[in-house]
Amino acid sequence: MILLLFIATAYLLGSLSFAVIVSRAMRLPDPRSFGSGNPGATNMLRTGRKTAAALTLLGDALKGWVAVMLARMLAPQFDLPEEITLLCALAVFIGHILPVFFQFKGGKGVATALGVLLGLNPWLGLACLATWLFIAGVFRISSLAALTTAALAPVYTGLLMGWGNTTIAVLAIALLLVYRHKSNLIKLMSGQEGRIRARS
Repeated sequence: MILLLFIATAYLLGSLSFAVIVSRAMRLPDPRSFGSGNPGATNMLRTGRKTAAALTLLGDALKGWVAVMLARMLAPQFDLPEEITLLCALAVFIGHILPVFFQFKGGKGVATALGVLLGLNPWLGLACLATWLFIAGVFRISSLAALTTAALAPVYTGLLMGWGNTTIAVLAIALLLVYRHKSNLIKLMSGQEGRIRARS
């Protein structure tokens, strides 16, 4: 029962869509109603409000980090196995892409995945962040940066943390992230994917 409570809490935390929350707080249009329709930091840039995009990025990443860190810190007190941290990592990510509070219409999970990875291992998170920044900086395409990072994240995990359960969990997150980017992948292959801009 306690294990399920941990997982449910992580999922509910993930279901807090900061793009929608920040938009309502700043009286901006619902991010699901313009641009890509994705409630995430990149689409929030289309409002021309960099502060809104930054707050969205921070909030979505922070919830991933908090879910992992709380599970890691509290698990010993409840005699839960170490794997609860990985289950909570998956739960918070699934909560982000399928949020119960917003009709299961969530974001693509890049920022939340980053927060999860930073919680699992700071060097892992930083390696993935560096990869995203490099690809985004060179090609100016957010989805390409996300997909490249997703492909490399399990490799980084295996090299840093061994080829065990953590790598399997990161692989699962990476596959879900790629699935959420399927429309972007089609646009990339057809050369129609948009580039990163502050305004659209």
